[in-house]
Amino acid sequence: MIEIARLTKTLRSGDRPVQILHGIDLHVPAGEFVAIMGPSGSGKSTLLGLIAGLDTPTSGSVKLAGQELVGLGEDALARLRGRTLGFVFQSFHLIPTLTAEENVAVPLELRGDRDARARAKALLATVGLADRGHHLPGQLSGGEQQRVALARAFVAEPPILLADEPTGNLDSATGDRVLALLADLRARMGTTMVLVTHDPGLAARADRVVTLKDGRIDSDHRRAP
Repeated sequence: MIEIARLTKTLRSGDRPVQILHGIDLHVPAGEFVAIMGPSGSGKSTLLGLIAGLDTPTSGSVKLAGQELVGLGEDALARLRGRTLGFVFQSFHLIPTLTAEENVAVPLELRGDRDARARAKALLATVGLADRGHHLPGQLSGGEQQRVALARAFVAEPPILLADEPTGNLDSATGDRVLALLADLRARMGTTMVLVTHDPGLAARADRVVTLKDGRIDSDHRRAP
């Protein structure tokens, strides 16, 4: 489902290059839940952005569902993301002028689904926000906004969900609820999930934990069945 080979990323700091990722090889089969951990600056968010096609690698290959991302134009990348990916950010990234229901419906409306609003309403009910659909993001708590973001990520039933610190801005009780929702939605839809996290509680729920250190895979452990 996700195939990464010899992936590198180099940025410039002033007049010198800084290598963020060093030859990453990673295969994530369909349906697997992978947590990516590591200290700040280890390359976790950079790797997630490359998997999502939000950034371009310096070298190497990224394939989603058999499709090579490297070399695709912006329009083709956007179409692939629309078909294949859901993305959850730490800072929610909701559109402030749209209601919760409208935010969730956006991915479906962009591809022309006529039942977008009905499906958005149904998924908000699934995440416990049936009575909050008419509220703007600024009228919702952080935990409620993250649940709206989860509903938006899952509404198009993407085969792959990527999340960058999805519980990072939440208190522990709200974070636990969001984790339970992630697990429930994944079980219902069979989604392949890759989550960047510092949270050992989240990592403990994963099938596999990949730890980065200095831009390299330091360890890769699957949970015992």
